[in-house]
Amino acid sequence: MFSLEKASDALQAVARKVGAMQRENLGRRDLVMDRKSTSIDLVTEIDRRSDDIIVGYLRQEYPDHAILAEESGVSGQESEYRWVIDPLDGTTNYAQGLPIFAVSIALEHRQDQVLGIVYEPVTDEMFTAIRGQGAYLNGKRLQIGDKTELIECVLATGFPYDIATHPANNIDYFISMATKTRAIRRMGAAAYDLACVASGSFDGFWEMNLSPWDAAAARLLVKEAGGVVWPFRNDRKVSIVAGNECISRQMMAVLREVDHLVEPNLK
Repeated sequence: MFSLEKASDALQAVARKVGAMQRENLGRRDLVMDRKSTSIDLVTEIDRRSDDIIVGYLRQEYPDHAILAEESGVSGQESEYRWVIDPLDGTTNYAQGLPIFAVSIALEHRQDQVLGIVYEPVTDEMFTAIRGQGAYLNGKRLQIGDKTELIECVLATGFPYDIATHPANNIDYFISMATKTRAIRRMGAAAYDLACVASGSFDGFWEMNLSPWDAAAARLLVKEAGGVVWPFRNDRKVSIVAGNECISRQMMAVLREVDHLVEPNLK
């Protein structure tokens, strides 16, 4: 019988193995790098090695499950279970030798997130969540921040890699939000940003043009820590606001001032 608890324990061990390899190679000047769709969108040999380790394990242990991974794409059989993998979230940081990146592993059951793991190898922060069982950081239960005024908040956000040409590049939203908050940080790793919202290190997060693997694991962390994750654009990418409900509503109001955004279902 499939056990979420056993799967979580096993995948945490895999994430630590991958993280150790990433730490060992961080800062290498001879790192092999390629470009994806543009000269700006990077992928490194470590992205691919990390993907191979995680996907290889999943194919061996859960051959009946589907897999969606950033580097290797769609694999496995049609299944009500699907693993969603970002083997190295924060590739640009990693390629620069900046120690802010994460391994992200999620499991969906009938399109709902039921398990999430985000591991930051440099700080050794292991964020975990199982649906209905809470979110944890290194075994300590997490609780979303309790601020009620946006002006007191430190938020996180990000920008698309093709910011110079993408029509929805977040700059207008950033300018408006920056005048209504205490501070905004751009860390360069959405999964880790959202995990930090779950832990209370950030009070909120918004970003647009994300891919499914960027947020699949971490959005469960936020929800299980007592927060909300809401869509704020009617597009084909993942565009979300996250935080406690009070702050998320204030963030949504600021974003709607800038553009005519789709009113989400806030239930």
